[in-house]
Amino acid sequence: MKGNEALAEAAIMAGCRFYFGYPITPQTEIAAYMSKRMPKIGGTFLQAESEIAAINMVIGVASTGKRVMTSSSSPGISLKSEGLSYLAGCDLPALVVNCQRGGPGLGGIQPSQSDYFHATRGAGHGDFRMIVLAPSSVQEMVSLTFKGFDLADKYRMTSMILADGTVGQMMEPVSLDLGEVTDYEKPWATTGTEMKREHNIVNSLCLQPEELEDQNIARFARYAEIEKNEAMYESYRMDDADLCVVAFGIASRVAKNAVDTARANGVKVGMIRPVTLWPFPKDAIAAAADSCKAFVSVEMSMGQMIEDIELAERCRRPVLLCSRVGGMIPTERNILDTIEEARKTGGAE
Repeated sequence: MKGNEALAEAAIMAGCRFYFGYPITPQTEIAAYMSKRMPKIGGTFLQAESEIAAINMVIGVASTGKRVMTSSSSPGISLKSEGLSYLAGCDLPALVVNCQRGGPGLGGIQPSQSDYFHATRGAGHGDFRMIVLAPSSVQEMVSLTFKGFDLADKYRMTSMILADGTVGQMMEPVSLDLGEVTDYEKPWATTGTEMKREHNIVNSLCLQPEELEDQNIARFARYAEIEKNEAMYESYRMDDADLCVVAFGIASRVAKNAVDTARANGVKVGMIRPVTLWPFPKDAIAAAADSCKAFVSVEMSMGQMIEDIELAERCRRPVLLCSRVGGMIPTERNILDTIEEARKTGGAE
């Protein structure tokens, strides 16, 4: 299946019956797929008049406790930012998909990873976080979509699939055997009372500063629990590594090839691939800094994840950047050259 279509089918299998979106390259296949599938299964598909309208429709359905999704690409996600903050302020679960393209502005329609800051630093005004999942294959477009809905319901917050145009457009074999859908109790949902309980009110407005402070402190206690329990990553050939490459998404697939080539040439290098960008796998990076002499951050941006690597390893080791931007994907040669530079910088020759 094509990545975007596999993600859409996985959302349906995860129990999503409401989709609101707007076409924008390179994620339009998600909306097109949902427009065909949702009516056939008794679901709701609506192409909103704008990205802003779509995210506000998501808020409405999320308040009822139903599984709901929207998707877009970088400029469209920017337009949804206010709604993402309202979802956080209302403590509502939802899944948002960003199939990234190059920027800033309209940029280009080729793949990018330059929305890392936007996704991992809150994606809107106020103090809040989103769970951010970064697939590197079509299979992970499926499995992480299923996981994203579960995490959103479990912690009453937004999950974001931060993909890119390449993973969304390419075709690979996939398994849709995803197991059972977890049914979370949602006593807070606005489902109608039938005169059997108190009214539920979903609202992000809080005019009493002490009360708003308490809400934010409680929310961040929940975030701390997520950081403790939900960080996901892949460790590759790290057992005896002197150098550590860190990469996610489509760039990690090229990086893995570079690690194998460097190993064949006698260089002890491994890779850590963050699967959750938030929570970032800080403990894994910190542990790698105990034995590795340098890090290489492979990114399709001007250098955003590199800051999280430096924070995680507390600047104990040098971190070099290997990046391509504007829709370009780092080549194996780009990464190997940076690995060689890291060997010299870190004294791992």
